[in-house]
Amino acid sequence: MDILVLLGSFTVLCALAVPVAYALGLAALIAALYVDIPLEAVMLKISDGTDDFALLAIPFFVLAGAIMAEGGMAARLVNLARVFVGFIRGGMAIVNILASTLFGCISGSSGYPRVFATNVTICGSVQALMIPPSHNAVIYSVAAGGTISVASLFLAGILPGLLFGACLIGLVLWTAHKRSFPVSEPTPLKDVPRIVREALWGLVTVIIIMGGILSGVFTPTESAAVACVYAFLVTFLVYRDYKWRDLPHLIHRVIKTVAMVMMLIGFSVGFGYMMAIMQIPAKITVFFLSISENKYVFLLLVNIVLLLLGTFMDLAPMLLICTPIFLPVVYKLGIDPVHFGMIMILNLGIGLITPPVGPTLFVGCAIGKVTMEQVSKELWPFYGAMCLALLLVTYIPAISLWIPGLMK
Repeated sequence: MDILVLLGSFTVLCALAVPVAYALGLAALIAALYVDIPLEAVMLKISDGTDDFALLAIPFFVLAGAIMAEGGMAARLVNLARVFVGFIRGGMAIVNILASTLFGCISGSSGYPRVFATNVTICGSVQALMIPPSHNAVIYSVAAGGTISVASLFLAGILPGLLFGACLIGLVLWTAHKRSFPVSEPTPLKDVPRIVREALWGLVTVIIIMGGILSGVFTPTESAAVACVYAFLVTFLVYRDYKWRDLPHLIHRVIKTVAMVMMLIGFSVGFGYMMAIMQIPAKITVFFLSISENKYVFLLLVNIVLLLLGTFMDLAPMLLICTPIFLPVVYKLGIDPVHFGMIMILNLGIGLITPPVGPTLFVGCAIGKVTMEQVSKELWPFYGAMCLALLLVTYIPAISLWIPGLMK
C-alpha cells in the first residue's frame, strides 16, 4: 500500500499535467501524511538536497555551454569536423555526429532530406549526454547519495560516447551509399590552417576540463568554473562574435534552466527520502532477486524497464527516481555502480527521442519542420544502431570502466 500511495500519487499528478518537479514534491508530502511523518522532515530533506558542493558544477557547465554555443565555438567546431569528413559521401551527416562529440547537438545540413537530417541531429544529441562533461553524471552521483565519484563518471562516459557515435556513423555511411547522398566539396587547403586555429580555442576547453580533473589540479566543480571563465574570455576577447548587450538575456535563460534543475533535484531528494522510509528500494531488490539472481538477466530487465519508462519522462527525473531504487540491487549483484550509471544515462537518453513524449524528438521536429510521423517512420534503423551501442555498453563493462581504471 505504501508503494501505491507514493508512486500512485506521483503518477496521478503527472497525468494531471503537474510539472514533474512539483509532482515529486507533492507526492512526497502526500506519502508523509499517509505514514504520519512530520512534513517539516520532508521539507528539510528537500532543502538539504540542493546543499551539495558538487551541484555547483551544473550551473557552471550550463553557462559555459551556453556561451560556447552562442559565442561562435560551436560553429567553429563544426567547421573543423567538416575539414576531416565533409568531403565523403554522407560526410555532412557525419559532421553533425562529430560536432555532437565535440560539443553537443548541432543542426542538420542542407542537401539532405529533412527527415534524415532531423534524425541524425536528434540521435547525435544523445551522444552528448555521455561525453564529458555531462551534468547528467553529476545528477546520477547526487541521486546515488554522493557515493559515486563524478570524475570517475566523466571518464567512464568517454568510450561509451565514442562507441555510440561510431554506431551512428556506420549507419550514416551505409545509408549515404544506399541513397546516393551528395558529396560535398573538400575544404580548400588554404582555409584549413585558419579553421584549425580558430577551433583550437574551443578544443582547449576540453583540455581544461578533463586535463584539470585527471591531473588532480581541479575538482569537477572547479573545472566547470574555470571552463566558464575561459569560454567567456574567448567569446568576448578572441572571437568577438557575441554582443555584450545580449549577455543579460543569455544569463537569464541559464538561470531559468538551472532553477528548474535545482528544484527537480531538491524535490526528488524528498521523494527519495520517503521511498527509503517506506523501504521501497528494499522491496524492489527482493522483487528482482526473486525473478533471477543473475546480473545479466537483471541488466536486461533494467534496460527493458528504462526504455519503456524513458518514453514517458525526461532523463533527469528518471535518474533521480530510479537510481536509489536500482542501486541496492546493483550492489547486491556485484555490478559496478559507475558502469551502471553509463547504462542508465545511455538508456534514458534513447527515451528522449522515443514517442509518445520524446522531448528531444519534439524539438527536432519543430526545428527541422517535419512531422513526428515522418521522423518516426525512418527512426527504426537509428534505434537499431543505438540499441547495439546500448547492448555493448551493458554487457562489456570494460567499455565504461577501462579509462577510470587506468586513472586509479
